[in-house]
Amino acid sequence: MAGREDKYAKRRLKTSYLSTIVGVTLVLYMLGLLGLIVLHAKKLSDYVKENIGFTVFLNDDVKDVDVIQLQKSLDARQYVKSTEYITKEKAAATYIKESGEDFVTFLGYNPLPSSLEVRFGADFANSDSLKILETELLKNKSVKEVSYQKSLVSAVNENLRKISLIILGFSCLLLIIAIALINNTIRLSVYSKRFLIRTMQLIGATENFIRRPFILKGFVQGIIGAMVAIILLVFTLYFAQKEVPELRELQDAALFIKLFVFVTLMGVIISWASTYLAVRKYLRIKTDYLYYH
Repeated sequence: MAGREDKYAKRRLKTSYLSTIVGVTLVLYMLGLLGLIVLHAKKLSDYVKENIGFTVFLNDDVKDVDVIQLQKSLDARQYVKSTEYITKEKAAATYIKESGEDFVTFLGYNPLPSSLEVRFGADFANSDSLKILETELLKNKSVKEVSYQKSLVSAVNENLRKISLIILGFSCLLLIIAIALINNTIRLSVYSKRFLIRTMQLIGATENFIRRPFILKGFVQGIIGAMVAIILLVFTLYFAQKEVPELRELQDAALFIKLFVFVTLMGVIISWASTYLAVRKYLRIKTDYLYYH
């Protein structure tokens, strides 16, 4: 009889331990999944901003030395990601290839001007900054015109700002839910051992002695839960890339490492804090309340 009760108790202990890890894993996985979405949204927004077209059209009589000097001046600026010099001939060839019409032969001359295609860093690609640069470039005697889609720049930045606020709010909400769920899961696990805690108190065990194994177990549960969550996130990312190959262009190993470290720290910190608070509650609760709380 006693043997069966021991087996039953051990089975319940293992089930409780496993259910806690599963609960921690699922919550951390959802938290990490949101992190992946945030990272990809940020990379996507940067990609869009950095590919906004900004064309500097040059005068027909501009000299090569002036073009090179202007290009080097732009390349030297920290906010400029790249520049490309498009000659009149290259512009005409590109247009003919895209339209299928040889307008040069028809007109007898090439009316397209040479130009510089400029790409900026994501932080600089906003309406105010581009307007200031446009004004500065138009003062250059080699520059005929500056062209970029002003409405597109404003729309992109405004929409990205709104999306960022929505994602930030959702992230904060999910973080609160994650903390609450992990906390409740661990509290239930400690609750099942409240009488064991009181028995250890009655035989003279100190609070630190009683708390130590629970804290250690919470730490281990957080680590295991985080590791399993990270594995699930890696598989999710792998299958997402198989379905959408373009996602590979947005990958950043350093950011993913930071995300995985964040998930691990969240698992450890929340598990440790929840375990500490739950054990402290049952260390200080009156005996009569053990049957109701």
